[in-house]
Amino acid sequence: MTLPRRTFAIISHPDAGKTTLTEKLLYVGGAIHLAGEVKARGANRRARSDWMKIEQQRGISVTSSVMTFEKDGVFFNLLDTPGHEDFSEDTYRTLTAVDSAVMVIDAARGIEAQTRKLFEVCRLRSVPIITFVNKVDREGRSPFELLDEIADVLALDVSPMNWPIGMGGEFEGIMDLSSGRISRPEGDSRTFQGKQDEVPLSDRFAEEVELAQAGYAEFDGAAYRAGDLTPVYFGSALKDFGPAELIAALAAHAPPPRPQPAEPAPVSPDNGEVTGFVFKVQANMDPQHRDRIAFMRLCSGTFKRGMKLTPTGHGKPIAVHSPILFFAQDREIADEAFPGDIIGIPNHGTLRVGDTLSERADVRFTGLPNFAPEILRRVALKDPTKTKQLRKALDDMAEEGVTQVFYPEIGSNWIIGVVGQLQLDVLLSRLDAEYKVAAALEPAPFDTARWVAGDAAALKELAEQNRSAMAKDRDDNPVFLAKSAWEVGYIAERYPKVRFLATRER
Repeated sequence: MTLPRRTFAIISHPDAGKTTLTEKLLYVGGAIHLAGEVKARGANRRARSDWMKIEQQRGISVTSSVMTFEKDGVFFNLLDTPGHEDFSEDTYRTLTAVDSAVMVIDAARGIEAQTRKLFEVCRLRSVPIITFVNKVDREGRSPFELLDEIADVLALDVSPMNWPIGMGGEFEGIMDLSSGRISRPEGDSRTFQGKQDEVPLSDRFAEEVELAQAGYAEFDGAAYRAGDLTPVYFGSALKDFGPAELIAALAAHAPPPRPQPAEPAPVSPDNGEVTGFVFKVQANMDPQHRDRIAFMRLCSGTFKRGMKLTPTGHGKPIAVHSPILFFAQDREIADEAFPGDIIGIPNHGTLRVGDTLSERADVRFTGLPNFAPEILRRVALKDPTKTKQLRKALDDMAEEGVTQVFYPEIGSNWIIGVVGQLQLDVLLSRLDAEYKVAAALEPAPFDTARWVAGDAAALKELAEQNRSAMAKDRDDNPVFLAKSAWEVGYIAERYPKVRFLATRER
């Protein structure tokens, strides 16, 4: 019998504790055996989701990772996402591949800008969310204030599932509201080591618990799965309060694999034919082997190792001989996989983000867009003999979604486009570390880019009259490069039959 699947992402603003929570979920799930292993160095690094050189140097996540584990008869696919807003494209595409999400909030800061943006992406896709209010062992805002902010800012019903007995210096533990049992901190580090009791609360905390139970919605599984209600757990990932409860909640309440939007019709996980889509491509996860892995979300059917699937990109069936199940840097060959699973497909440029793979090539999954870049730069090689290596590197990273590459109609300087400044640092770091290409970035004469589509004659006239501003992306789609947002509006008024697009579906 196939084990139930739960495919979920963890989303948060930077520094809310997402990486620590990821580690503790893996620890509770039995996927790692040493607390601290996710951040360890050397031989203990196997479970760490932040594997790039720049991630290690800066202590941030800049690419999504996939980790799988089994707990109490449920198979979990955990997708860790970058918290930094400069990598929101990667996060957006990752959220197309999950069925639910855990939203991590800092108890002292509440809802922050990136948290809200990521929540809105989840709302667009009706992804249900469990909220984890982290760091309650430190000084923070009132639980009532935090719950009210979640309800007001995100327009969600909130249902507290447990309650902090004091916060910061007054922290005495976490009460489970359904059972009345309190998990207590122990030892010098004041972590949770398994001690629970039902010692009566002081009047102050008894009143708080009573107000919490009376003042907020009861948990409703259907409302949660519809995206209208979020169950809220208070805890401390660092001190082991909450991760076990989160895993239990995901197993009990999070939805199994859901139908996925596609043309000509949504694809149900019950469909017998194997279908899936590529939401991420990563080159050089193992630099010694110059590998290139496409991450595919399996949407329907039972995948068997060696079967042939047809990508929408070129229509030629490919045999998937070495499909991979991921555990951050560790991998194992997958003999079979089921809807909801994420498998890696080694390839040499045949698979790209947005590709659908299927047995009959009669379906195409939708909803994985490219976003117009907000920063444009020219790439200047320090060693002109490395032009071929630079082209390969830029193509690889464009396929991954790290950057976009534009080839101007006039001039030989390629232009790269990114959403955030930190992506430029990642680009230069990876060019040096993975491709041995030394390059610099120079200001481009343009500020933004728009894909253009519409009437053929109008497009031809636009291109002829604005040759110095025209370019092609790596798929040969026409792109208009503008010096400002005002210029986009001005040119759009002059060419009403041309659409200037800030997003383009892959």
